[in-house]
Amino acid sequence: MLTLHAADLVLPGDRSPVPGGAVLVEAGRIAMIGPYEDVAAAHPAARVRRWPGVLTPGLVNRHGTALLEHTYFPDDTFEADELGTDPLTGAALATLAPSEPRRGNSARRCTQKLLACGVVAVAGPLTTPSVRTAVRRAGLEVVPGGEAGGFASLDPLAGARRPADAFRAPLAVGGPARFAVFAVPDEAGLLARGAGTCVATVIGGRLLHRRA
Repeated sequence: MLTLHAADLVLPGDRSPVPGGAVLVEAGRIAMIGPYEDVAAAHPAARVRRWPGVLTPGLVNRHGTALLEHTYFPDDTFEADELGTDPLTGAALATLAPSEPRRGNSARRCTQKLLACGVVAVAGPLTTPSVRTAVRRAGLEVVPGGEAGGFASLDPLAGARRPADAFRAPLAVGGPARFAVFAVPDEAGLLARGAGTCVATVIGGRLLHRRA
């Protein structure tokens, strides 16, 4: 099925922005990028999803190892009374000493938070089997080049000089349909307000996150 994702502004990542733009997806890949009117006229039978804000390439989080293997995300429903709701790191994580299955469950909760930030890839390495399974099932790609140490944010745009610094790869016809949409008016708004404004994340043409 052809799906046309229309947004107020499309940032392909390697060329000029497209106001009132659209990305056409077919079989998990990008079939066309351009002004909405042009894409819709060329494919009138396509299902249309309209999004408010800016559509960009999906983001890559460079702190994948720290977030997924060296941070524990408590289950808000079952562990909040015991552990609180804040992520555990360092000495608190060492004291908890979670089993591998428990670490995998934490990673699963983390991947949902990453998808809600428009993340489509994380930088590894990831060495824990249950963590790798959680990441694979979430649809996230693992890439080399993880950053060790320092503050590990779920938001890849935190501290970025420009949004493109956090893009996994530019949007390209024939390439994977891997993008995100943010409820901001432009690039400056995206940088100022961050990835927490994400309203949708698409990987392989599948809508894996949609803000309720």
